[in-house]
Amino acid sequence: MGSTTAAGTALAISAGAPAAQTAAGFAALAFTEIGGIDKIGTIGASFGKTEFQPLKGPKDKLKGAVDYGQLSPSAAYDEADAGQTLLRTAAEDETNKLYAFKVTYPTGAVRYCQGRVFGAPESVDGAESVLMINADIGICTKPIKA
Repeated sequence: MGSTTAAGTALAISAGAPAAQTAAGFAALAFTEIGGIDKIGTIGASFGKTEFQPLKGPKDKLKGAVDYGQLSPSAAYDEADAGQTLLRTAAEDETNKLYAFKVTYPTGAVRYCQGRVFGAPESVDGAESVLMINADIGICTKPIKA
């Protein structure tokens, strides 16, 4: 398969938790698509780097803690959009609950993960701009490819 654009990618949220951290576990959940999305963010593992320089010998570099990514979706604000409503609810949730997320690429490939929504503030710029919602979602589980 060759390269593709992100056009047509969708983001959905579920308040449910998968029975297992598997594609089947996530697929059993009811997801609500978040409408009006114009970008989503990064998905996938990256590792911190730990370095040690002995007095004698080469520097050693080791993998540190894993970070599974940060979703930073922005969307045109829509009070009637059920996905945005659930996203705002998750942002206001003070319980540290994990929400499930589903990213569907235009190729049909799917990425599932769980994360915490740290905020979903509204952005009001100039007169000729769209009122936006800008979420901050920290991915807390290893993304599952389906």
